[in-house]
Amino acid sequence: MGLTSALNTASSIFSNTSAQMAVVSKNISNSGNADYSRRDAALTTTINGAKLNPTVRSQDTLLQRHNLTATSALSAQNVLSGGLDQLQGAMGGNGYATAPSTYISKLEGSLQAFAASPGNTTLAQSVVSDAKDVANSLNQASQAVQDLRRESDENISQNVSTLRDLLSQFQTLNDAVKAGTASNRDVNDELDKRDQVLGKISEIVGVQTVVRDNNDVAIYTSDGTTLFEAKPRDIIFSPQPGYDATTTGNAVYIDGVPLKPGTGGNTSAMGSLQANLQIRDTIAPKFQAQLDEIGRGLVTQFAEKDQTSSGLPNKPGLFTWSGGNVPAAGTVQPGISSSISVNAAVDISVGGNPTKLRDGGINGASYVANTTGAAGFSTLLQGYVTGLTTKIPFDGTTDLNTSLSVSDYASSSIGWLEEYRSQASDSKDTKKAAAATASQALLSVTGVSLDEELSKLLDLEQSYKASTKIVSTVNDMLQSLMAAVR
Repeated sequence: MGLTSALNTASSIFSNTSAQMAVVSKNISNSGNADYSRRDAALTTTINGAKLNPTVRSQDTLLQRHNLTATSALSAQNVLSGGLDQLQGAMGGNGYATAPSTYISKLEGSLQAFAASPGNTTLAQSVVSDAKDVANSLNQASQAVQDLRRESDENISQNVSTLRDLLSQFQTLNDAVKAGTASNRDVNDELDKRDQVLGKISEIVGVQTVVRDNNDVAIYTSDGTTLFEAKPRDIIFSPQPGYDATTTGNAVYIDGVPLKPGTGGNTSAMGSLQANLQIRDTIAPKFQAQLDEIGRGLVTQFAEKDQTSSGLPNKPGLFTWSGGNVPAAGTVQPGISSSISVNAAVDISVGGNPTKLRDGGINGASYVANTTGAAGFSTLLQGYVTGLTTKIPFDGTTDLNTSLSVSDYASSSIGWLEEYRSQASDSKDTKKAAAATASQALLSVTGVSLDEELSKLLDLEQSYKASTKIVSTVNDMLQSLMAAVR
């Protein structure tokens, strides 16, 4: 090897080593960045010597797909579990201390005590007080359900806004990747940023991707709707200003296709959007319907009956509501739980007489059962006690048994919520573990190992030392040659 050739070799080693060290240094500086994919700058030996290959970015399409899917599933499950926990909290937490079923049980006990001692006006007032607690519990539970629906609607609106912004960012990065790839420019940084944005998108809606020429990527939702293809597709949603039991939330349209809500405690939803739709349009309305059926059952079972055989209709007794009538049997009366209250005619705090619960007559003389005013009269009270434990028809659309007592129906409603919540909680733990496994598997391929990078750095240092030795040797030889010439 001539001296010139030796110097050229050393220069090539310096250049290649410097470039490789820059890549290794960048890897090391991003060792804690989960959104960074490890780079590798390998050498290829050719007839003209060692050649530095273009920097390669570590990636695994299959593992990335699994990671995006796991991220979407966990995001949805977290939202669903949080919504159900919020409903549980509105019912008094783990013990369901403020649930309607709890207060109905207390009301049943006070009614039995009053029926056993019908002349005791203090017990009469206790029944009215406990009835108020039942009504207030239903009012508050109904309000909590509609608050949850409104919050879910607001979350949907925020999700849609964020998704639009992310798709706009994705377009900018995707265009840069396409242009850079076409011109053979290093686009690894843009690829990292694009994958980061894609990960955020997957938290909102389930995604699947297709890679095309020049690293162009098209995004589809998990059910196949086009989300991004060269540019973002239209995402349309109109939030509701408020919610009650009769309000229907508006759909989210992606590229003209309505996004379906998730189903089940182990939700099928992918991303927070579908989970919020499930809470707003499925879970909360179902629980609201159950509350309304409890309210309807109470109004029905405590209704006063005509005592004169004149054919007068049954009318609300201890419990009344804004509709002012006794609802039809076996059919949900939307919103009755939000307006149910204790009849003012028996409420001493507003001038009522609680003994009318014993005697009848809340709705006038035609409804008086205790016409003699006997203090020991207990027929109506016994009937109310029996009414709370007698099976009546309930609407079959509420997912509960259609033939239960009011007391058992209220308990079954809490059981339905708790079963749903428990399943959601267990599924959250499972999906959290799956997401962690998927993320770790991807990181094992794309993540930076400090041990490996430091080892490479030591190897490159040895290569650098070898090249400096070549330069030193050539320098010594040139010095000797110059000395000989003199």
